Amino acid sequence: MLKISPDISQAIRSEAEAAYPEECCGAILGIIPASGEKLGRVIRPVVNRQADGSRHNRFLITAEAMLELEKYALSQGVDVLGFYHSHPDHPAKPSEFDQENALPFYSYVIIGVDRGVAGEMTCWELSPDRTNFHLEELVITTPTRQPGDS
Repeated sequence: MLKISPDISQAIRSEAEAAYPEECCGAILGIIPASGEKLGRVIRPVVNRQADGSRHNRFLITAEAMLELEKYALSQGVDVLGFYHSHPDHPAKPSEFDQENALPFYSYVIIGVDRGVAGEMTCWELSPDRTNFHLEELVITTPTRQPGDS
């Protein structure tokens, strides 16, 4: 299960609409408490570096961008929990390309964008053997206060 705030949900929607007709992409950073659910605290948009003219149906987060995401997460005391990207004029379901380029553990949020308007948002997790995606519960909720929050 991945939990995100309404603000994060809206930020992903806004980014997806702004990037249309290309795919947007970015990372979801947060924590995993002892209860085991993933608690997304912040997103970090990433420039889609897909270079072959297919940014309308492909995204690429480079190794350099991933290293920067990991460094930022470490500096903030959070982890990279997953990634998000949009599917312009396509359902919010993983494509074969998505499966080929995904890794187990991470949550993959996909948002469909129909003619420039953000629609369905889904979340997926790749099986450990990388053979298929499983729908992961996505909960949009106001985060609870953490000890030390002011």
